[in-house]
Amino acid sequence: MELEEKGKRNGEANSPQEDSRDHDEVERAITERIESLRDDAYQVLEGHISTYGTRLRNLDFDGHFNRIQVVNNASVDDFKADVATGRDELYGLRKDLREADVELADFRKRNGLELRVARTKGRIATILKWCIILALLIIETMVNGIYLAKGNDQGLVGGIGYAFAFAFANVVSTVVLGLFVVPRIVHRSFFWKVVGLVGIVAWLTVALGLNLVMAHYREVSASAFEYVGRIVMERLSTAPLIMNDIDSWVLFASGVLFSTIALIDSLLMKDPYPGYADTYQRYLDARDDYVDRKADLIDQLKGIRDDHNQKVDGIILALSARRKECAAIIDSRTRMIKQFSEHQSHLEVSGRRLFATYREANCAARTEPQPKRFSTQYKLDRRKPAIDTSDDWSDRELGERIKAAQAEMSEQMKRISTEFENAVTAYHQLDNLFPETINGPAQA
Repeated sequence: MELEEKGKRNGEANSPQEDSRDHDEVERAITERIESLRDDAYQVLEGHISTYGTRLRNLDFDGHFNRIQVVNNASVDDFKADVATGRDELYGLRKDLREADVELADFRKRNGLELRVARTKGRIATILKWCIILALLIIETMVNGIYLAKGNDQGLVGGIGYAFAFAFANVVSTVVLGLFVVPRIVHRSFFWKVVGLVGIVAWLTVALGLNLVMAHYREVSASAFEYVGRIVMERLSTAPLIMNDIDSWVLFASGVLFSTIALIDSLLMKDPYPGYADTYQRYLDARDDYVDRKADLIDQLKGIRDDHNQKVDGIILALSARRKECAAIIDSRTRMIKQFSEHQSHLEVSGRRLFATYREANCAARTEPQPKRFSTQYKLDRRKPAIDTSDDWSDRELGERIKAAQAEMSEQMKRISTEFENAVTAYHQLDNLFPETINGPAQA
């Protein structure tokens, strides 16, 4: 700013005059320079203060505290709604279970089955037994095909075709009789015993008659190509047990054996007493539906409880983090305001030095007395930043609010746990109404 040169030049001209009260151009330039630096710093400070204010507003402590209330109220409402819905659903399932239990008890009483439970097979065991039936059908088809191929004009292919027809009739008719007719023989009713006896006779007819027809068919087809069926019927009516080839007897015996295995396998698929296994299975299904659904509903309540606790923990952690951030923001803002104040003090000192440099040079070159105002120290007009503290939270106040929120949420967790225990108790009360439906079938 060439203050010494300007001061000397003005001093030689005895400017400013002794009685001047206003600053001359050089002094005004110094003042403008200092105030310009102050104003620039003030603009930077205002920008930072605005940023700090935005960050404080974004912390949204009120929103988080309100969210705690919403989460607390929603969790209790969800619990009550789920408990009411679940209890209604369980009541219906328990009613179905009770009806199945009464049906089973009545069935056992009417049929004298109180001393034993039904013999049921699991899904895997049932699949294995059906696999045995299928294997019997395939094996019998292959065995019969080999024997029948000898007299068939189409060879092995034609023999397997006829063999499959005989095997299908032999195995399938035996399975049908073994599942639905023969077991009637053990029924308490005389009528159903007769039906079961008819089923045994029918099975013997199928097992012996069908395989005898197949054996004669093999002998006839080996020597005749026309009217095979009529010749077989004539042989059956005149000499059913006369066969000249040992392979025919082997074919007959293997067919009877396959039919016997199919009968035993079908009889062992479920309880021998007709209807007992189905009735007992309906009871087991109803019990499993009730028990499984009750476990699912309790797991749902656990999920609601755990979800609530996780939300609460998340809110508390967020509040604690925001509390630290709030303190850091306010501390940073305070330091910046302090730095601005120190910067103004530094500018004031700098201004005084500049004024002193100019005035000393001016006084040294003067021939007339200096103005009285030269003895007055320069004083910077300080600017005070406007700070909106409406979004400020004191650390003490915030700590008290968070502590109160933690206490409230702890109480809410206890209420949730109480609601959960009450819900589980309410579900188990349905078991207490008819405990025998859970522990086992009712005794008539």
